Amino acid sequence: MTESDAIHNKELSIEEREEILQLLKVRFAENKHRHKDLEWDKVQAKLEANPEKLWSLNEMERTDGEPDVVAYDEEKGEFIFCDCSKESPKGRRSVCYDREALESRKKNKPENNAIDMATAMGIEILTEEQYRELQKLENVDRKTSSWIQTPSDIRELGGAIFCDYRYGKVFVYHNGAESYYSARGFRGSLRV
Repeated sequence: MTESDAIHNKELSIEEREEILQLLKVRFAENKHRHKDLEWDKVQAKLEANPEKLWSLNEMERTDGEPDVVAYDEEKGEFIFCDCSKESPKGRRSVCYDREALESRKKNKPENNAIDMATAMGIEILTEEQYRELQKLENVDRKTSSWIQTPSDIRELGGAIFCDYRYGKVFVYHNGAESYYSARGFRGSLRV
């Protein structure tokens, strides 16, 4: 099965399902500080009941996001996964913000954009609030940066926003949405 076939089908083989579940289980056990009061068996049951979500988590892993459970929404009964890699996921860097930005570039276009990639993966790009919550669990993006969801008023003016962690603080910056850098990608979240 090719990469484009896998994205189109959004199905994992039995072996791939077992492999991603085992990887997530180990990561969950090794990082209890991200989900102190949660139990893996309940997470696994939700994942097994939602194979398309497992596919999305596999895509997060395949692009070096190292997804893990970071919260539980009691009201909705959903586990929230997030990319927990120390730096912005390697497989999602060097992308501009969205399709409009990509199409506006006359030359030196990146291969993709963050919004379309996230949509194809079945995940949401982090909001500023989610990014700050992740930083409370552990500091990430000390050398890289990550696009975050940009308010429409900023985007209408041609900009997009991104964050990183420097000097013990989260910084929020702006750039033209068409810009892209080898050290900037995006982090995603997924509700299961």
